Amino acid sequence: DIRVVLIKMADRLHNMRTLDSMSPNKQYKIAGETLYIYAPLAHRLGLFAIKTELEDLSFKYEHPAAYERISNQIKASEARRSAVYNDFSEPIKEKLVGMGLKYEAKARLKSVYSIWRKMETKHVPFEEVYDLYAMRIIFECDDQAKEKAICWQIYSAITDIYRLHPERTRDWISNPKANGYQALHLTVMGPDGNWIEVQIRSRRMDEIAELGFAAHWKYKIGEGDEESELNAWLSTIKDILDNPEPNAIDFLDTLKLNLFASEIVVFTPKGELLTLPNNSTVLDVAFELHSEIGMHCIAGKVNHKLVPLSHRLHSGDQVEVLTSQSQTPKPDWVNYLATAKAKSRLRQLMRREMAPVIEQGREIYEKYLADNSITDNNSVITKVLGTLRYDNREALFTALGRGEATLPDYLAKSLRPASSSIFSKILRPLKGKKSQNTDIKTPTKRKVNMKETYVLEYDEKNGHNFRLCDCCSPVPGDDVMGWVNDDGEVELHALSCPRASVLKASYGKRILNTRWAEQSGLFLAEVRIEGIDRFGILQEIIQMISMHLAIDIRKLDIEAEKEVFHCDLAVRVHDTKVITDLCSKLRNIRGVQRAARVNHLE
Repeated sequence: DIRVVLIKMADRLHNMRTLDSMSPNKQYKIAGETLYIYAPLAHRLGLFAIKTELEDLSFKYEHPAAYERISNQIKASEARRSAVYNDFSEPIKEKLVGMGLKYEAKARLKSVYSIWRKMETKHVPFEEVYDLYAMRIIFECDDQAKEKAICWQIYSAITDIYRLHPERTRDWISNPKANGYQALHLTVMGPDGNWIEVQIRSRRMDEIAELGFAAHWKYKIGEGDEESELNAWLSTIKDILDNPEPNAIDFLDTLKLNLFASEIVVFTPKGELLTLPNNSTVLDVAFELHSEIGMHCIAGKVNHKLVPLSHRLHSGDQVEVLTSQSQTPKPDWVNYLATAKAKSRLRQLMRREMAPVIEQGREIYEKYLADNSITDNNSVITKVLGTLRYDNREALFTALGRGEATLPDYLAKSLRPASSSIFSKILRPLKGKKSQNTDIKTPTKRKVNMKETYVLEYDEKNGHNFRLCDCCSPVPGDDVMGWVNDDGEVELHALSCPRASVLKASYGKRILNTRWAEQSGLFLAEVRIEGIDRFGILQEIIQMISMHLAIDIRKLDIEAEKEVFHCDLAVRVHDTKVITDLCSKLRNIRGVQRAARVNHLE
């Protein structure tokens, strides 16, 4: 029921607004699950104002220093931004007045979280985030039938003044987003030479953009498309809830798949419009039409050309699904799917088909435990899964039932007493991947007070009191959190790490607030350098790092193609300040266009 969802969203927003009264480890947990589930849910429902506030508040508690720094930079640049905006907007306003339109024009500033995400993903400083703001034009129109024509008239007026970016026009009026969003976006070059986005919408479109489906009832005339879209989406969510994944994390990920932000629009041969997540395939379309069609899909025709069922679709594609009664679902199909509905349906079908094999495997497992006088519990099954490298019970029982795996005799000894837990598979190192910080020794164990801030200490002789995981490899200065494993060790994750998001959202009681000690040893960090190739540039880079900065280089891979070179560098540093200083000095070398730290999550 959409009313329950709206109440839960309001409750979560209130929790986030009063989060400063919580202990730091609870702040991490609540902020983590907010970014993981609630912010995407708000986006999917079109609750843009709530989504933005949830993201900014989560960011504020997870990265307080970065939040304060960016907020201060926004305030400091306000006067300059206002001057640029006024120069850009005045000619447009004059034109709109001449057209006789009643309108409101304002600058929409990017949220603090959005600016930080752009800085992180593009590896650019605050000064180089050029699309800090967009111009929003909201016009008054009593006749909904005339809105589209007025939007394009304003579009034409703006492109008469400024040069248009040909690849950055977005028509969300003819094909609204799945969350009901409607607007016309164009990007033009401003007088200062930077690209500026302009968003054109009616007052009705603006209210729907800010309030989402909650605003549709105000404008509802009969059974509108928007309400049908909402009902279809809620029906998909209900379908997932009625047939949940056996594994809680898989279930959350499947549910989260349905909160997609990036969408494409494709058409059936009869012209029916389907809205799907980005990267959807022919197989997604088949399951979207009907589960039976998905089960028997063998290929597709995209724009009248024959393509395999794994073919990725683009907006505007016309898709025809080809089926055969002899076709049966395959386990590897899950790799071709992008929609939650299709993944959920496929897993249900595979479970049903594999039920006899899984039952046989379960009997083999239970007999093995009975023969060795071992009681089945979470610790035992997790130990077995960890040893035999299977993700869950189903995968293990399937392998045993098919005869692809056996339970060795030596395993029984290690199962008495059991020493693992359900958390081990979440933080198990990736197969075949060596630790990035090979110099870090095994952590010393000690009792941890969950209510106090845990000081991260490193001593080259006596070891250290934390364990670094391969997934993110943070260094002192990064925003990090601790997670206490079953052995009492504190495992360290960067707050931006996807595994940290899962832990915060699901196992909050083990989250630990942490602080780096003043001296924390040397840690491995990776830097990527790009630029224009020239004779002697590699020698200058090495001299800068080793001679002038006295930084220890552990790896250097450089490759040049024609006039451009790429260099991946691994160095040992004390903290993030050293990396920032290094990148700054490298960018001063003639020919170097970019130097930035590489995150293992990229």
